[in-house]
Amino acid sequence: MPLVKKRPEKAKIPSTYILLIFTFISLIVMGLSFSGFIPDSFIRNTFGGIILPFQKGVVAVTDTLNKVTEKKQTIEELRAENELLKQQISELEEENTLLYQDEYELLELRKLYELDASYSEYPKVGARVVSWDTSNWFSTFIIDKGSDDGIMVDMNVIAGNGLVGRISQVGTNWAQVVSIIEDDAHVSGMILHNQCNLIVSGDLRLYDQGYIGFSQLVDTAGDAAMGDKVVTSYISDKYLPGILIGYIATITPDTNHITKSGTISPVVDFSNLSEVLVITTLKEQLDY
Repeated sequence: MPLVKKRPEKAKIPSTYILLIFTFISLIVMGLSFSGFIPDSFIRNTFGGIILPFQKGVVAVTDTLNKVTEKKQTIEELRAENELLKQQISELEEENTLLYQDEYELLELRKLYELDASYSEYPKVGARVVSWDTSNWFSTFIIDKGSDDGIMVDMNVIAGNGLVGRISQVGTNWAQVVSIIEDDAHVSGMILHNQCNLIVSGDLRLYDQGYIGFSQLVDTAGDAAMGDKVVTSYISDKYLPGILIGYIATITPDTNHITKSGTISPVVDFSNLSEVLVITTLKEQLDY
């Protein structure tokens, strides 16, 4: 096979050398011009035809570089300003959250203060809810007060506008509360205006609809009706008398034609408990 001859590569003059050559030529031309060997007209024509286009190119490149540099600086400044604004927005959001939290806690404390005044005859200890079983509303939960604070089993717990439940277990700095909506909870109650007794029963499925149930109402006067106020009764073995439970929502005669059953709208929102009051007097300590 015939050998293929490679074309010799053309020698490339580095751009640095070209710049040096132009500079050298310019110096020579300037020297000759000052010495008078080359007429001024020749210098002007040469400068206009060769040097001036080169100078324009340099100026154009310099302007472009300046614009790119200014644009880059502007972008960096905008980025810095954007980061600062993000930080300020984050700080404002955090402050706003704290304000909402403070407002919520203030409202809760105001409710507790009003509740405390409603049951001023009983001594109380304020406590914060620290944990609960989220799958069962607040059927059972833990508060941050215990035996060191004088808390004992069966002490009544109130919040919102009325009865929450009672203390079931106590540690040195914690206590467990069983609420009246717990499936196994039973509270002896009565209709306030006619003193008719009934049994309030917890039912988590019923509370999903916003109610708790009652049964065994002996309506001797026959005047029990929707909207009647239900409170804890005097015959309850664990609950202090006169604590508001809720209002009758529905009422139905039983098949025995003697008692009535139905539902009660509780006055406590068991899905949003954060602060409670523990009444430090036990039912067995009361003198009638």
